[in-house]
Amino acid sequence: MRMDGKNALITGASTGLGFAMAKAFAEAGANVAMVARRQSMLDEARAAVAASANTRVVAVSADVSTAPGCDTAYRGAESGIGPIDVLVNNAGQSAAHPFEKVTDAEWQADIDLKLFAAIRLCRLVLPGMRARRFGRIINVLAVGAKAPRAASTPTTVSRAAGMALTKAISAEVAADNVLVNALLVGNIESDQFVRRAKAAGRPIHDLHDEMGKRIPLGRIGKAEEFANLALFLASDRGTYVTGTAINVDGGLSPVV
Repeated sequence: MRMDGKNALITGASTGLGFAMAKAFAEAGANVAMVARRQSMLDEARAAVAASANTRVVAVSADVSTAPGCDTAYRGAESGIGPIDVLVNNAGQSAAHPFEKVTDAEWQADIDLKLFAAIRLCRLVLPGMRARRFGRIINVLAVGAKAPRAASTPTTVSRAAGMALTKAISAEVAADNVLVNALLVGNIESDQFVRRAKAAGRPIHDLHDEMGKRIPLGRIGKAEEFANLALFLASDRGTYVTGTAINVDGGLSPVV
């Protein structure tokens, strides 16, 4: 699976899934623009990715939950690596609470980060993709978008909207060879689980083992496993896949 000469913009790229995808894409030959808010972490992540590949890797500090931040991310990426061929909307964090406890401000913040960021960045990259008759957009969502559990708002609602956005856009741009898909995350090793284990005063492997018991495969996933599927969709191997939402969850979701 190769991406030689392609230019990819990845949000939420300083850690976790975003970092793993940036590394996989760069190692497959892509030039990568890594976008995140915290400059120091972003610079460290960029250096690590750049050291693993012989491609252009740039860091763009931007808050994509705002319209100016999305514009900064897009302009910075284009100036650093050229016209964007692949967009990965990965920015987001878990925000799961009982419905009656979620305030208007929390709803708006979640929608801005998870839905409007994708809307705005898609709107920025699509004209160029359609003109060049090539593009790949991957929206990173969560399995709760298909099967929302109790006390999961606002995240599951924002993610479900992201899934509808994926399908709607894919139908409009398919004739221009722009493919739009979503990858739905289950339980995959991440910094948020490290923080949760630390707050509970327990070893991270204990938490991972406990979570794995609920998953048919018997373990939580690795970020690299998620990145492998993203690479397939972005590469020259995934040319007949569009408008779909794929679970990457070890069988956790009750919905296909």
